[in-house]
Amino acid sequence: MALIVSQIKTSLDESKDNAIGKALSLLCVRNNEVKTAALHKCSVDARRGVCFVSSVYIELNSSELEAKLSRKHDNVRLYQREELSVNFGTEELHGDIYIAGFGPAGMFCALTLCEFGYKPVVLERGAPVERRVRDVEGYWRGGALKPSSNVQFGEGGAGTFSDGKLTTRIGDPLCARVLDRLCRFGAPEEILLKAKPHIGTDRLRGVVANLRNEVIRLGGEIRFYSPLEDIRLQNGRVLSVTVNGEELPCGALAAAIGHSAHDTFEMLLKKGITLLPKPFSVGARIEHLQEDIDRALYGKYAGHPALPPAEYQLSYHDSHNRGVYTFCMCPGGYVVASESENGTIVTNGMSRFARDGVNANSAVLVSVGPEDFGSQPLSGVEFIHRLERHAFEMTRGTGKAPASLTREFLGNGGGLSPGSVVPTYPRGVEAADLRELFPDFVTMPLAEALGYFDRRIKDFADSDSVLTAIETRSSSPVRIVRGEDGAALCAENLYPCGEGAGYAGGIMSAAVDGIKTAVKIMERFKPTISPR
Repeated sequence: MALIVSQIKTSLDESKDNAIGKALSLLCVRNNEVKTAALHKCSVDARRGVCFVSSVYIELNSSELEAKLSRKHDNVRLYQREELSVNFGTEELHGDIYIAGFGPAGMFCALTLCEFGYKPVVLERGAPVERRVRDVEGYWRGGALKPSSNVQFGEGGAGTFSDGKLTTRIGDPLCARVLDRLCRFGAPEEILLKAKPHIGTDRLRGVVANLRNEVIRLGGEIRFYSPLEDIRLQNGRVLSVTVNGEELPCGALAAAIGHSAHDTFEMLLKKGITLLPKPFSVGARIEHLQEDIDRALYGKYAGHPALPPAEYQLSYHDSHNRGVYTFCMCPGGYVVASESENGTIVTNGMSRFARDGVNANSAVLVSVGPEDFGSQPLSGVEFIHRLERHAFEMTRGTGKAPASLTREFLGNGGGLSPGSVVPTYPRGVEAADLRELFPDFVTMPLAEALGYFDRRIKDFADSDSVLTAIETRSSSPVRIVRGEDGAALCAENLYPCGEGAGYAGGIMSAAVDGIKTAVKIMERFKPTISPR
C-alpha cells in the first residue's frame, strides 16, 4: 500500500521535485518513516496565474500510519497498484485464437495473450508500420491512396498518425500496465509522470514496431495484408475465418477492427451479428498559431522555458442539448489527410513528440445520433460516406480539403484570404462555404459553439484561424453488442473489442479494452503453452 498526495503546487522557476518535499511536510512524517517518495503525476494549472500541480507517491514503513493519514487529509488517498491475474479456463481451443486488427486494442490483446502463454494469430489488413509510413507520406505528397495502407489502416491503427495522446477518463487500474508496456517498448518515461501524456507520432511508430517484435518473440504470429474477409457460423459459434481466400479453423476471434472498418461491419451484419447504430461526432479541424494559443492561455508567462506548448479542451451544449466539443487537440501539430477510400476527404490531427510545429490544431465536433441519420445498424456509416464524398466534390475532385477562415464561416461566407495561419493539410486546401457541407443540425450548433469558445479563449474564432473539413472518424458509428462474458450475443467465441466495436474512445481506453478481452478469452480457454 502507499499514498498519493495531490494538489501540490510549485512555481515555474522551481524544480518539480520540490513537490516531494512539500508533500512530506504536509504529512508531517519523519525521514525514518518513509520508504519511498517520488513524483506521481504533474500538470500545468493556468486558471489563476500559471504553476505546476503535482501528485506525489509516498510509501511509508507503516500501513497503519498510511491509513491514518489518508483519513486525516482530503488530498491524500491510499493507493495500491494492481497486478493482472487470470483464472485460466479449461475449455480446449478448436483452432487458433485470431485477432482481427493490430491497433491499440488488437496490440494489447495480442501482447497480453502472449505474456500468459497463448499464441494468437493477428490478422492486419494493412502494412507493417515501416511500409505504412512510406505509403502515407507518399499520399500526402500527392501520390495514390493505398486502400489497405493509409492513416486508418495498418499496423498501430489510426493512432499511429496522431499526437499519440494517452489521456483517458476511464480511471482503470490497467492504464498503469499500458503505460508501463509502452515505456518498455520505447515511449519516453515522462509519460508515467505527466497528467496529459503523449508520445508523438514520430516516437509512436518505433513503439509499435517494438511491441510487434515482442508478440512474435513470445510465440504470436502477425499476418499483414490479411483482412478478415468472412466468418462461418454454426450453432452460434465462429467455426472458421476466411483470410485472403483461405478458410481457417477458428477457436476464438477478437474483433479489434477499428472505427473505419466499414466493410467488416457490413460483413458481420450479414452474418447475423448484432450491430447497433451509436452516436458519434462530425465537424472540422481548427488551426491557430501556437503562439496565439500560448498567449491566450498562459498570459505573461507565454514563452517560459519550463512550459509546454499550451493546449485546451472546450465544450458547449446548445439550446437543444446537442454537444459540441474540441477533440484531439494537437499543440504544435499538423492537419493530415486521413482518407481510407478514394473520392473522399477526411481530416485528422497529428504532432511530433516535440510539438514544435508553428500551428496548433483541434477537431471541433458536433455530436450526432440515430435520430439525425437513421436507426438502421449502418445508417451512421452511410451518413459518414455522404459527408466525406460531399467534401471531395466541393473541391471538384482535386483532392484538396474544403476550408474557410473561421470568421468567414460565422459570417455565412467561405473566404480563405491569406493570413497569419497557413493551413497545414498536406494535399492543399481550397476556399469553400462549409455551411454547404454540413446539415443544419451540425452547422448551427457548430457556429454557436465557436462563438462561445471565442469568449473562453481570446480570438479563438478570429486571429486568422482556419477551419478545414471534414472530420468524421473520431469514433465508431456502430456498437457490436457483447454480453457480460465479452462475447458477441450471436457468436459465443467472437469477442468485439476496442474503438471499432464501440467500447473505447482513444489509445488508452482501446488498449485497456484489448487487455480485458484477452482476459475474457483466457478465463474460458486453456493456454496454448504453460503460463509464464
